[in-house]
Amino acid sequence: MKMEVGFSVMWMILLCQVLCCSIMIMSYNHGIAEAAETLKNVEDLEIEQKLKLINKPAVKIIKSIYGERYGCVDFYKQPGFDHPSMKNHTFHHKMRMMSYPNGSRLQRETSSNKTFGHFWENGIGCPIGTVPIVRVTKNDFLRSKLLSGDNSWNNTYEPMSPGSGYNFAVTHTKGAGRIYNGGSMNVAIWTPPVQPNQRSSARLKVQIGNEFIEAGWTVHPGLYGDAKSRLFVFTNAGGHACYNFRCPSGMILVRQDFSPGLPLAGKYVDIYIDILKDKINGQWWLYVAGEQVGFWPSDRFKESSGTMVEWGGAVYSPPPTPSPPMGNGHYPVGNPKIDSYIRKISIVDANYNTDHTVKNTKSHSSNSHGYQVRDAEETWWTNTGHLVIYGGPGKV
Repeated sequence: MKMEVGFSVMWMILLCQVLCCSIMIMSYNHGIAEAAETLKNVEDLEIEQKLKLINKPAVKIIKSIYGERYGCVDFYKQPGFDHPSMKNHTFHHKMRMMSYPNGSRLQRETSSNKTFGHFWENGIGCPIGTVPIVRVTKNDFLRSKLLSGDNSWNNTYEPMSPGSGYNFAVTHTKGAGRIYNGGSMNVAIWTPPVQPNQRSSARLKVQIGNEFIEAGWTVHPGLYGDAKSRLFVFTNAGGHACYNFRCPSGMILVRQDFSPGLPLAGKYVDIYIDILKDKINGQWWLYVAGEQVGFWPSDRFKESSGTMVEWGGAVYSPPPTPSPPMGNGHYPVGNPKIDSYIRKISIVDANYNTDHTVKNTKSHSSNSHGYQVRDAEETWWTNTGHLVIYGGPGKV
């Protein structure tokens, strides 16, 4: 009888211990769940706060014909005016280039007063005095954060030499000590297939000492969230670098109906792009399809003039993923039906004369097994001027 009572007591004690442990475990798990939910709420709040800083207050929201939302931001509220040098500026939204280089096609071509209204659902763009800046979503922010490995929205790293997944096939000016006040190109637009963590582009690059400006087209899912070919601008100046105008060192937009990042494929077969320095005030200007788009104040850069001009393709793929195609994915062969081309390249020399022949050049591919480039003669095709053909399948 005593054994039975003792056994019952022990059983009750054991059962109580089990119940207590179960309650503790349930409480612990509930605490973890609550902590995780709290952490998620804190992270969401931090992201929302950062998005408020990124997305400048807008006068109105408009949509592109592709359904993307853009904020019509007051001209003076765009990121370029956050730069420390902009405290006592005299810039305004009606600014234009004051002095064109001698022999520039922008001088020869009569203005058609055309606009980029065809990019917008309303057929116009933003109101006068504002500029269209794409609205960054939470998914955009998280995607960029994932690819960059930090909290940067800019996704800025763009090395000056190949390596770590970067490859180039380019033609550039050569000769130490030369001065350049601009460059131009007419680039064919392609949409090479890339993976979400890759990118492929063709661009005009003006090197300004250790800093530079680039403009062209790019397929960049990490930046834009899709595989469309889009116009891009990249600035490396003052220790900062960013696409389009996503940092204070970036370009200042002057148009109400155009914004870097808009898709180009389907709207253009090829497109004129000019990066030119104004002789009067030293500002660098971007022209797209013969229309002024934006500028960089002269004090953005340590050097006052360009030191090299470059044309060609650039790709990136994180190692060990094989690299993506460049251009249309074919090696250049001299066939206008096949080749990726950049035609009518030109430079602006130290005396602000436009050189359409650009004789003093050198071509280079970082990996000739994946990509090639040829500095072609203008007699190959008609109406090409100085021609650069480039491209390749990659997979290196």
